[in-house]
This record gives sequence, C-alpha cells and structure tokens, in this order.
Amino acid sequence: MDYKIGMILEGRITGIQPYGAFVALDENTQGLIHISECRHGYVNNIEDFLKVGQKVKVIIIDIDEYTGKISLSVRCLEKPFDFSKTDNRIHYQHKKFWTNKHLQSGFAPIDQRLDKWIKRALDDIEQEK
Repeated sequence: MDYKIGMILEGRITGIQPYGAFVALDENTQGLIHISECRHGYVNNIEDFLKVGQKVKVIIIDIDEYTGKISLSVRCLEKPFDFSKTDNRIHYQHKKFWTNKHLQSGFAPIDQRLDKWIKRALDDIEQEK
C-alpha cells in the first residue's frame, strides 16, 4: 500500500516503549505513535492508554522521506480539547508569541550566558540599594 500523510487507518499495537507505541499498519509496514500524540493533555504513562494487541484508529501525520518512518497520531482524531472548561483561566482566541523578534539572543546554551546574567542581576540589586 502507498501511504500518504493524512490517511486514516486502523492498525494494531505491536510494542510499547516509554516514548511511544509501535503500530503495525500491514504485514510489512509499521508506524509510531509518539507519547505526545496519544491523546490531548499530559500523558505520564502511555500504557495507561494503549496496550499491546489493541486495535487503534490512527492518522498519518508525517512520513520521513529519507528513512520512510511513519509518524502516527490518535490525538488528531479526537475532538479538539477545550481548555476553557478545565479551569478558571481566560481562554484567548488570538495567538500568543513568547519571544521578542527584536531581541537577538538566539539559542545559545544557558551555561554560556549564566555568568553574564548573574552579574547583571547583582548589578541591578546594587543599583536598587
């Protein structure tokens, strides 16, 4: 069978690891449901939701063009999770960005910047005195 992203299939769980579950799509093809694609919300233990031998309905969310590995999701087939019903936080309709496009700090490792941050914090404390 020629698999494509977006296809919805039924498979059988053949193995479970802490990071995800392997699913047999046919006799020769296997895919992986990453633990984050198991269901909406946090999943502490994937074995609480999936068991070896279980039939599952999955959607193909990615196929690595070099290795042919197939990424699957059960979560994408669920009803969208409604965060507004889980607690008293305000449900925002617009996208939030937690970065500043004008800040040119990049992704340098923390240990390369920690000394500068500590010095800056200590200088700020001294100025407040």
